[in-house]
Amino acid sequence: MAKSRSVVELTTRYDLGGVDKIRSLCLSPHSDSQTLVYLGTFSGSLLLLSLDTSTNIVARLGTVSLSASPVESIFVLGQERGKVLALCNGYLFLVDSLLSLPAKRLGGVLKGINVVARRVRGRESSSSTDLLLLPSEVSAESSSSKKFLQMIGGGNRVSDVKGKDPRREGVHHRGRYVFAVAISERMLLIELHCDEEDGKGDSFVVLKEIVGIGGVKTMVWLDDYVVAGTDKGYSLISCVTGQSGVIFTLPDVSGPPLLKLLCKEWKVLLLVDNVGVVVDTNGHPVGGSLVFRWRPDSVGELSFYLVTVGDGKMEIHQKKSGACVQSVSFGPEACGPSVLAVDEAGDGNLLAVTTMSKVIFYRRVPYEEQIKDLLRKKRYREAISLVEELDSEGEISKEMLSFLHAQIGYLLLFDLRFEEAVNQFLKSESMEPSEVFPFILRDPNRWSLQVPRNRYWGLHPPPAPLEDVVDNGLAAIQRAIFLRKAGMDTPVDEEFSSNPPSRADLLESAIKNMTRYLEVSREKELSHRVREGIDTLLMLLYRALNRVEDMENLASSVNNCVVEELESLLNESEHLRTLAFLYASKGMSAKALAIWRLFAKNYSSGLWQDSDDLVPYLHENELIRLSGKEAAAAEAARILEEPCDPELALQHLSWISDINPLFAIQVLTSDKRTEELLPEKVIQAIDPQKVEIIQRYLQWLIEDRDYNDPQLHTSYALSLAKSALECVEVQNGNQETDAGSREAHDCNVGSISLFESDVRERLQTFLQSSDLYDPEELLNLIEGSELWLEKAILYRRIGQETVVLQILALSFVVGIRKLEDCAAAEQYCPMFKAAVRLLHNHGESLDPLQVLEKLSPDMPLKLASDTILRMLRARVHHHRQGQIVHNVSRALDVDSRLARLEERSRHVQINDESLCDSCFARLGTKLFAMYPDDTIVCYKCYRRLGESKSVTGRDFKRDVLIKPGWTLHAMISSVVDVGGQWSSSVGAFLPL
Repeated sequence: MAKSRSVVELTTRYDLGGVDKIRSLCLSPHSDSQTLVYLGTFSGSLLLLSLDTSTNIVARLGTVSLSASPVESIFVLGQERGKVLALCNGYLFLVDSLLSLPAKRLGGVLKGINVVARRVRGRESSSSTDLLLLPSEVSAESSSSKKFLQMIGGGNRVSDVKGKDPRREGVHHRGRYVFAVAISERMLLIELHCDEEDGKGDSFVVLKEIVGIGGVKTMVWLDDYVVAGTDKGYSLISCVTGQSGVIFTLPDVSGPPLLKLLCKEWKVLLLVDNVGVVVDTNGHPVGGSLVFRWRPDSVGELSFYLVTVGDGKMEIHQKKSGACVQSVSFGPEACGPSVLAVDEAGDGNLLAVTTMSKVIFYRRVPYEEQIKDLLRKKRYREAISLVEELDSEGEISKEMLSFLHAQIGYLLLFDLRFEEAVNQFLKSESMEPSEVFPFILRDPNRWSLQVPRNRYWGLHPPPAPLEDVVDNGLAAIQRAIFLRKAGMDTPVDEEFSSNPPSRADLLESAIKNMTRYLEVSREKELSHRVREGIDTLLMLLYRALNRVEDMENLASSVNNCVVEELESLLNESEHLRTLAFLYASKGMSAKALAIWRLFAKNYSSGLWQDSDDLVPYLHENELIRLSGKEAAAAEAARILEEPCDPELALQHLSWISDINPLFAIQVLTSDKRTEELLPEKVIQAIDPQKVEIIQRYLQWLIEDRDYNDPQLHTSYALSLAKSALECVEVQNGNQETDAGSREAHDCNVGSISLFESDVRERLQTFLQSSDLYDPEELLNLIEGSELWLEKAILYRRIGQETVVLQILALSFVVGIRKLEDCAAAEQYCPMFKAAVRLLHNHGESLDPLQVLEKLSPDMPLKLASDTILRMLRARVHHHRQGQIVHNVSRALDVDSRLARLEERSRHVQINDESLCDSCFARLGTKLFAMYPDDTIVCYKCYRRLGESKSVTGRDFKRDVLIKPGWTLHAMISSVVDVGGQWSSSVGAFLPL
């Protein structure tokens, strides 16, 4: 059983004295501070008491005698100058609310009454369609149903259970109330007309009579149905059609039926001994059963609790789960049946229970006091559960809900339950993130004035740094353990007392969860000063946890960190990368670049060693990994790509290009820069040996920035021409190997190329596209070289077409380039030695017939004979080699097919003595399998081993079996029958 908590507290007691015993009870609010209490006795009297809720004083106001029989039930009709309806001796009696006049008995057919029930209209009541009707009966009855419900107030709520809500004041006409009365074997639906002036006009009208309903002992009328309880069970009766249906029957041995209307949900509770079942207006069960510890004498509804009384005890249960949260003794055992009544028409916080001659009043403890009591006893889970219940029932405002979450969170934090504390903080919408600043940074600090002074309940000490919280919490745990050993009952966490955690673990948990809270708080709309505090303290917490990646991510993103608070700390802890990111995010580019240059210098000089784990770097939304010095250069380049001082870019350009020229190009060609770099200063700042960087920069200026300076165009062309000449020289010096040719084609500065095409292609493209360079200066540079096409372009640029045709003719002869749009290229340039050298370099890839067709008749054949013979021999060799490969492949294919045929035609003979090589069971007539290594297993073992692994442990997929005379790619195993014939194939030979 869960620990009890105080949901209700005793208010006062009242003793009737004498021998008069209480049979029925009803509460009715008269004013904000006065409640009227009506008591019905076994002797037939109706007593009126008054309870002053401000002073808890009970006074007796009056008494009226109804009959000599017990007063079974009491109903209060109206609030001011109303009437009281009582059932006594089978009759209904009306009396004024103050019992100042004699009671009036309603006669006529209203005699021999067993039970009276008042009609209550539910919150979501539907139309009058009777679910017990057959489909064919619905249309016939619909009009009469509608008229009948309109007559009894179908469009209004006929209950004053909740006080002065006009929707619950009864029928629309004042002084008219609708009841159901059970008389012998019938039920009457009546409308009661009350004259509130003098009572002379009191009367009733029978609206409907339903026969065949007998033995009713308890009854509830909700919406269009009456739920009736008899000794046999519970039934649902339609007030429109009069038809009834059984909800369920009672066991043969059970107590009398008991019903309770649940006004908050507009459902009905049905009792079967100590088990309660909740049904809706249609009699359908809702939710699970509620199990009480005994069969109650009476049941009441108190907010979202159920109250049961019996045998001198009162228990309060959660309505949803049925769990008992409080048990109160109000009388001795076997004190007789008890009656319970709740002030449902008032604020719903007052309830009264009776013994035979006493009335005991209780009032619900305010939920704040309940939560305080649970928190003082460190019953946090129950407090949280209560808060969630209050929220789900709508009994608490959003402001108070946020306050309670924060309050519980503080207590959990000081109780060293940091994860649960932060969970509560996150649920609080009103808690400000700056409230946790004192737990991270000691006062006074930059943000001390940003911490709000919220007034909590004073259940926890003032905020202190997490180290102090942990130390004080551990000391409190040790003190509680000592006091418990001394016999004193002290509230302490059982887990902590049995296994006290270490200080380091607690401190780590505190920092992690405080970090989690600040991370979530970053997403809130806060003032700039508070945002500064959150990001700065979050960086400190990351540093304490050594979460370097999180530190760098925070520093490199948009943040509100205060550099002055972090600068010295990050320097001392050598988190220089984080500091560099932080400088860059705050626009302190010079300091950031100084750190990245220091990184690159120390890595390059060997002072620092590059880690085997490469550093992650986000480049164009793609995560790549770089070495330490490359990452430093990349980050520096990223800073310089943004708007910054041009002198700063030129200052750091050199060391960045030493590490990776691509990063230097990113800096030089950035479109984000607002202030352009002067080309003259850029070229001066770049090492002349880094030719590709200069070329790439000049290309960007000309092609992307549309620079029209002739000197710039000429410089770019000369630079490309010089690189092309170097490549030709390297090519000629490495003619003997293909690798040499490839090296000559690349000719890149360093190991990283800045261009996708080779230098000659770039030179040719530029010479054809630009009109601003000086062609004569370029011709002077390449005149004696083998840059034939480049010369042709330049000679054509200066108008010497004859020389162009001569150069193109030579190119056409040696097969280097074919010019289809030049019909005049029929004269040949007498540079035969150069043509032979080109044929020698590319001859094997040319068609000999096409070469012979293109040679000039004037060319001496002896100059090219060696090369042509070499071309012919290579062609014959390639042809014969292909025939050999073709015939060998056919031989291997035939051999593999033969081996596969032989293996599939193998037979095996099994007799009565043959055994399974795995389980050694006799094979007999069983199915078996044979593996390529000739092992035989039964079908059961084959299923266990699989088709690729035999009993010897050999895996044929990994260790392929190759028998003499054939080659295998994969193993085969087949299932065969007793006669040795193949029955099904589970594998296949795959000959190579």
